[in-house]
Amino acid sequence: MTGDASAHEVFTIALREAGDVVTLRRRTQAACRTLDLTGSPLVRMSTVVSEAGEHLLGAAALTARLSLGERAGVAVLSLRFRWQGERQPAASLLAAAARLLDDCRTSRTDDGHQLVLEQRTTAPTQSLPALADEVRGALLATDGGTDFIEALRSQNRQLLAALEESQHQQDELQRLNTELEETNTGVLALYSELAGELEETNSGVVALYADLEDKTRQLEQANQYKTRFWANVSHELRSPVNAVIALTRLLLAPEAEPLSAEQRQQVTLVHASGNTLLALVDELLDVAKAEAGRLEPHPVDTDLRALFHQLRGTLQSITQPGVHLRIPDYTQHGTLVTDEVMLTRILRNVLSNALKFTTEGSVTVDVTERGTGPDRRFRFRVRDTGVGIPPEEQKRVFEEFYQVPGQHQRGRTGTGLGLPYALRLTEALGGTLSLDSEPGRGTVVAIDIPAVTPCLLSPGEEAATSQTGQEPAGAPRRDPLGAPPPDPLGAPARPLAEWSVVVIDDDPAFLAGFRPLIDGLVTSVTCVTDSTTAVDTVRRERPDAVLLDLDMPALDGTEVRRRLAADPATAHIPVVVLTATDPSDVPVARLEPVRAVLDKGRLTPAGLAAALTRTDAPPTTLYATPLPLEEDR
Repeated sequence: MTGDASAHEVFTIALREAGDVVTLRRRTQAACRTLDLTGSPLVRMSTVVSEAGEHLLGAAALTARLSLGERAGVAVLSLRFRWQGERQPAASLLAAAARLLDDCRTSRTDDGHQLVLEQRTTAPTQSLPALADEVRGALLATDGGTDFIEALRSQNRQLLAALEESQHQQDELQRLNTELEETNTGVLALYSELAGELEETNSGVVALYADLEDKTRQLEQANQYKTRFWANVSHELRSPVNAVIALTRLLLAPEAEPLSAEQRQQVTLVHASGNTLLALVDELLDVAKAEAGRLEPHPVDTDLRALFHQLRGTLQSITQPGVHLRIPDYTQHGTLVTDEVMLTRILRNVLSNALKFTTEGSVTVDVTERGTGPDRRFRFRVRDTGVGIPPEEQKRVFEEFYQVPGQHQRGRTGTGLGLPYALRLTEALGGTLSLDSEPGRGTVVAIDIPAVTPCLLSPGEEAATSQTGQEPAGAPRRDPLGAPPPDPLGAPARPLAEWSVVVIDDDPAFLAGFRPLIDGLVTSVTCVTDSTTAVDTVRRERPDAVLLDLDMPALDGTEVRRRLAADPATAHIPVVVLTATDPSDVPVARLEPVRAVLDKGRLTPAGLAAALTRTDAPPTTLYATPLPLEEDR
C-alpha cells in the first residue's frame, strides 16, 4: 500500500469506551460490504478490529482511522490505531492478526505507537476518491439507522455464520483425513510390493554386475593375451626375417659370386619382401607396445633431407605408373630433435597408404616450420589425388585392422594398420595427426609434431629430476640433443682390423649371414653356438670384444653377460648385444655394462664397426634407434 499521502480517509473515531469499539466494528463491516468484502474476509477483518480495539481501550489518546489505498491495482482497506504512551498490543493479538489479515504491523510514532491492519479487496483503484465517497455515504446510513442492540444482533449473526463455516471446514478436514488414511494404507501396500520387487531386482543387478565383472576380467585377460601374442609372434618372426635379409644382402653384395640378371632380380625381390615383412612385424610390435603403454620415443638430431631421400628410394618402387611421387629435397631451417625411426615410419605409412589408392595424379609431401623457442613445430602434409574417403568412414580408418569397404580394395592387400599405427606414433612424439578427404578428389593427411621431443626418463629418474631439478645421481650426463657422454673405457688399443672377437649365438641362419659381415671387419672370429660353453671360450680366447645374442636356450644372454662381468678375467672385455628383440625392450639394467645393443635386422658393416670402436659412449649406452640399411641411406 502506498504511504499516507496517497490514502483516502474514510473516517476517524476516538475510542474512549466500549460503545466506541462497537461503532468501530459496525463501520468497518459497512465499509467491507460496500467494497464487496463479504463472507470469511469480512468476519476476519471485523473480528480483528474489534479485538484490537477492546485490547487497546484505555490507552491515552486512542484513535482509529479507516482509509482506502491501493496495492497491485486493487483497493486496500487500512485501519490504523494510534495512541500515546508505551503500551503494546499483546503478542497473541499480533500473531492472530498476521494470520487472519493480509498485513499487520506496529511502529513507533513521535508521541507513542501505532498498529496498522490491512485487507485487500476486489474493488479496482481507477477512482479511489469516488470509492471513498461511496463508503462514507454507506457509513452515514449505518450510523443513522442502527442502534447498539441491532449491532450486537448483527455481530451474533456473523459469529454464528463464522461458526457454521468453521464447522463445515472441520467436517471437510475430517473427510480429507479419512481419505488420507485410506490413501496411506494403499501407499504402504504398494511400497511393500515395490520393496519386494526392488529387492528382487537388486539381487538380479548384483548377479548381473558380478557377471559383468567376470566378463570384464575375461576381456582384459584376452587383451593381455593378444598383446603378449603380438609381441611374442613379432619377436619370433624377426629372427627368420633378419636371416632372410642378411642372406639376400650377401648374395647381392659386389664381392659375392656373380648372379644372372634374372637371379639378381629374384633375390632383389626376396630382399625387398623381407624388408617389407620386417617393417610389418615392427608395426605389429609397436602396436602391442602402444597398447601396453610402452611405446617410448628416443629423440635424436634428425636431418629431414636424408630422411626424405630414404623415403624416395623406398617408396618409388611401389608408385603406380602415371603417378608422380613428389618428396622435396628439403633443407630444414631449425633443429629437429625427434625419434627419427618413428617419424620415418609415420611418413612411410601415410605415403604408402596414399600411393596404394592413387592410380593417377600425384602424391606430394610439403613441410612448414612455425613458432619459436619451445613452441617451434614441424608440420608435414601428404596430399594425394586418389579415391578419397567417404565422410562416414573418416573416423573408422583410424581403427586397427579396419579397411574401408569398396571396389577400390580389390587386388590391394593390407592389414588396416597403416593410419592407426601412424596416429599412435605421432601421439608418442607429442604431436597430432588429422585427415581431410573427399571422395573422388583425394585426401590430405597433416602431421604436426614439436621441434624437440622430450627424452622420456624412467619413473625413478623423473622423480629425482622433478625434486632436485638435476639429473639423478650416477646417471649419464646428456647434452641438449641427447648425445651420450664420453666413454670411460677410452679408445681401442689396436685397429679394428687386428681384433679377434667371439660371437655367441645359437641361430645358424643368422650366423650364415653375419659371418661374412664380421669377417670383413676383424682378423679373427670365433663362433659359439652353445651358450653353456661361452664363458669358458671367452676366458680362453681373451678376445677384443664379445658379440652376444640374448635369446638362447640353457643360458640366455643376460646370464652369460652376468657371468662374464663377474669373472675378473673377462669383466673388462667390451660386449655388444645383437638381438632380434626391439632394442628399446632390452632389459638394460640386467646387462650392465654393455657397449651397445644392436638390432639384428639393421646391421651394417659401418654400424657394427662404430659400435665396436666408438669412444663417446659409456658401457650402458644403447643404440635404441636401429641403424638404417645401407641400401636405404
